[in-house]
Amino acid sequence: MHRTLLITMILTLGSVNQVVAQANPQGAANNDRVQSVGRLIETSKAAKQIEASANPQAMAKRDEARALYRQAVDALNAGDLNSGNELLTKSSRTMFEAARMAGKEGVLEKKRERDYLTRLESVTALTDTYTRISQEKGTASEGGDLREIVDAKIVQAQSLRDAKKLVEARKVLDEAYVAAKMAIEQIRGGETLVRTLHFETKEDEYHYEVDRNDTHRMLVDVLLQEKIQANASLKSIVEKFMDQAAKTRATAEQQAASGDYETAVETMERATKEIVRAIRSAGIYIPG
Repeated sequence: MHRTLLITMILTLGSVNQVVAQANPQGAANNDRVQSVGRLIETSKAAKQIEASANPQAMAKRDEARALYRQAVDALNAGDLNSGNELLTKSSRTMFEAARMAGKEGVLEKKRERDYLTRLESVTALTDTYTRISQEKGTASEGGDLREIVDAKIVQAQSLRDAKKLVEARKVLDEAYVAAKMAIEQIRGGETLVRTLHFETKEDEYHYEVDRNDTHRMLVDVLLQEKIQANASLKSIVEKFMDQAAKTRATAEQQAASGDYETAVETMERATKEIVRAIRSAGIYIPG
């Protein structure tokens, strides 16, 4: 008898709560949980982190959380408590995903900043070396195409950094780094920057020549990009040298793959000389 009465009271209480929710749907949507999720999405530390990151993926995920939140409020206002609470849960989880995305972007952005500063330090060191050598040789007032390009690249990179475009800024600094190395070689008349290299094996020497070839190919992009865009005839000449360089490099790679590193070294050197000819054809002297 007592058990039956208890069950009846519980069912009656549940029915009363449902009736209250239906009679006052706005009240159902103004409960503590709804307000808590709303603050999470709009004013919390996570929300501010997302806004500060300006991460498109995180921002989109936050908008998704907002949409789920609106659906949850609509469901609660309509008296559908189960759907409303489920949607609130999904909204919260989506918002936390957005915050994690923003956090990862923040870590990545800090790494990009460190990489940028490290590369800038390297470029600055090379330009300082250039200045010192030019003073020693009494050519400080002569300048030169390469040094002018380096200076322009540094200014461009700093502008990109100020605009928070660190990926693009780092790319420009990489170009400045390559040009700075070549500027030093130019002012030294092609002298080797380091002591004569001694390789333990021909394979080691081959990999060195591959890296040197890569550097020269990058230099073509740094030095000639604007020139060949403005001059179709020059573009044709440069492409002829570069095509030959690519074919010669492919031959060197085949020789290395078969284990003939001694021949591969000589062939890769010839490939690099073709790139040097391409650069010189544009009126820019570089040693090599």
